[in-house]
Amino acid sequence: MPKTILADTRRNPRFAGVSTFCRYPLLELVLAESRPLDWAVYGVPYDSGVTYRPGARFGPRAIRDASQYVKRYSMHHGVDVCEVLSLADAGDAPVSPYSPSDTLDGIAEFARGLGDPGTKLLAVGGDHSIAYANLRATWQRQGEPEGGLALLHFDSHLDTVDEVWGSKWGHASPFIRAIEDGLVNPSRMISVGIKGPLNNPTDLEYAKAHGVTLVTYDEYTSRDGAQTLRDFVRRQGEHPAYVSFDIDAVDPAYAPGTGTPSVGGLTSAQALDAVRSLAGASVVGGDVVEVLPDRDPTGITALLAAHLVFEILCLDAARRT
Repeated sequence: MPKTILADTRRNPRFAGVSTFCRYPLLELVLAESRPLDWAVYGVPYDSGVTYRPGARFGPRAIRDASQYVKRYSMHHGVDVCEVLSLADAGDAPVSPYSPSDTLDGIAEFARGLGDPGTKLLAVGGDHSIAYANLRATWQRQGEPEGGLALLHFDSHLDTVDEVWGSKWGHASPFIRAIEDGLVNPSRMISVGIKGPLNNPTDLEYAKAHGVTLVTYDEYTSRDGAQTLRDFVRRQGEHPAYVSFDIDAVDPAYAPGTGTPSVGGLTSAQALDAVRSLAGASVVGGDVVEVLPDRDPTGITALLAAHLVFEILCLDAARRT
């Protein structure tokens, strides 16, 4: 029997029924059957940490709808995710839009209580500030490994800014906070796709000073950046790793629905290939963030995000087989 039971689409159309991430069963149904849960996928409808356009609070809902046409078998990895992993949609985390710190505390508490002690967590945002909360819950579930998790990060921005508008908890700051709190080991962190003009040259200093591996978009696509990424993953070995994908790493020509667009980025195909190249990593958690559906009436941004959710799950399924 498959570990995740989906309705047969030859009998029950994808456009019918309750919309859940990739049509995975609701967490309540999995728990009622006393089945172990490998991954809890949950939404975080929060965007009060943004520094430009709001609207990513509607991202989880849009991604759920777009994910109805995400299928279960990966040709690239040769794995049926639903045969290997027990998966569930765990609903949405509670948020406090007027209080960033309360929101992040609430998300982390919610995530810690999902499924079994061994259940891995995949958060769907929402803005990138929510990554801190899911990282904290993931780190705790992994037994609070000394030195922190490895971080495989795709983004146009480093997100290591100390403070914006007097707040240390915005979407420009999740990874500086995670490094400070020991959730992430900066020497085991790689940021891929960095591009665009900077506010000033010091924007790169924190990451460089703390040993973060930087792979700009130009390096990834025109030099040996893809190999750098694969080599980095291989060096992590069995160390627990977290994948964070900000949709603005993708060129707005392919993913226009985001709040801080940065032109000249990855294509959709390159984004999928980049995540697939993480094969072999010991992935224990992740997030896909910054989808702003109002800026994309075609829905292609949410559709890409839904497939990125699937690709992150594939990494664990493929590793188990």
